[in-house]
This record gives sequence, C-alpha cells and structure tokens, in this order.
Amino acid sequence: MHAQPRGRILGGQEAKAHTWPYMASVQVNGTHVCGGTLVDEQWVLSAAHCMDGVTTNETVQVLLGAHSLSMPEPSKRLYDVQSAVRHPGSGPDSIEDDLLLLQLSQNVSLGPHVHPLPLQREDRDVPPGTLCHVAGWGVVSHAGRRPDVLQTLTVPTMDRNTCNQRVYHDGAVTKNMMCAESNRRDSCRGDSGGPLVCGNTVEGIVAWGSRVCGNRKKPGVFTRVSTYIDWIENVINGNLTI
Repeated sequence: MHAQPRGRILGGQEAKAHTWPYMASVQVNGTHVCGGTLVDEQWVLSAAHCMDGVTTNETVQVLLGAHSLSMPEPSKRLYDVQSAVRHPGSGPDSIEDDLLLLQLSQNVSLGPHVHPLPLQREDRDVPPGTLCHVAGWGVVSHAGRRPDVLQTLTVPTMDRNTCNQRVYHDGAVTKNMMCAESNRRDSCRGDSGGPLVCGNTVEGIVAWGSRVCGNRKKPGVFTRVSTYIDWIENVINGNLTI
C-alpha cells in the first residue's frame, strides 16, 4: 500500500506549456505519485513521504520536460533513479524534515524545456501576502479527476503565527515550514514534493495540509528549503554517507 500523497492542486488552471522546465513527475511503476524539482543536472528534490510504502523491488523514475503525462512531446524524457536519499529526520509518522533527494542514473540533457531552478539560500521568512506559485499533476476536482497536463496555481503566503492559530494548524507549523492560504485553491493529492516558487526561486516543497481539498481552515504547508540547504548540498556533493 502506498501512502496517499498529501498535496494537490485544486482550483488551478492549465500551465502554459513548458514554462516550468524544472518541474518533475516522480513516478512509481509508471504512475505519477508526486511532484519534484530539478535542482542539479543529476538530482531532483521532492518530499520524503512520497516514498512511504515504496519497496526496493518497485521502479522509481523521474519524468522531466513534460507538460502532458501521456502525450508524446519532444522534450520529455524518463530517467531511472539511482538512489533515493530521505532526510534522516523524516519518517512515515512525522511531518518534520519532509525532504527527499533523488539521484538520477545519468546527467539530464538540459535545454529550454529542462533546466534547474535555484533554491532559496537565505534563511528568512517570505513576507506574508507574497504571491507564489505551485504546480503539479494532482487532483483538480472534488471528484478526484487527475489532469494529464500540468496545472498551476498562485497562492499568497501566510504568516506562521496566523497559520499556527487553533482554527488552522494549532501550533504544528515549525520554523522549518511555511504556509500559504488555502481558500479552496490548494495544492492537493499528487502534488506533494512539488515546488513553491516565489520570484523565480524555490522557497518551499509541498509537504502537507488538510486532508479535505481546499478547506480554508487548513492552509497548505511547505517545507522551507533554506533551512536545509547544507543537507541538500552535502548530499548532492557526496559529502554524506548514504
């Protein structure tokens, strides 16, 4: 049994084709399970919980250069995953440290439709109300219909103290996380692991939120990448024993 990914896009719209060249589809046995971000020629950043329940005999791959998951596109290419490195603090019963790095079996062929996006390196909170963007191939309707083409959504960031109020997430959001308003437009199932992009920089990774899509009382929660920049770079540069 695979864990149900906890993110999704509801109330979004179709992205302009190939305007998210860093966007990855993380797939298990040929099925899209999570989003991801190309951060280096051989590495994709996603969420650790995307690998919950995935066993070693299952095939994990990353699709890059895609707008449609099913239609042929010249820029699309499927890459095998050589190794999956979860943050050591992550776990199936935890919302902490929900990051995953996937090492591809070869370097990616970079081009206009496939290239990395910089990660936020400065450890500071994004000002509340900043308009950021999420994208993914997750659920787009309450009936659970999954789109074939990439969906995108603009969301304003929310102050952590507000997000931690009892009516919202009641203190569960740590300084390693950030929130964005839900208001019926929310990242939803199938988009966990995808990027929260603010000003052409990855600020967060879709982590968790409400189990009810678009529930205004449960803002979307993202793992802040700046907190983890040392871990990310150490893994990519081979400085950590895996």
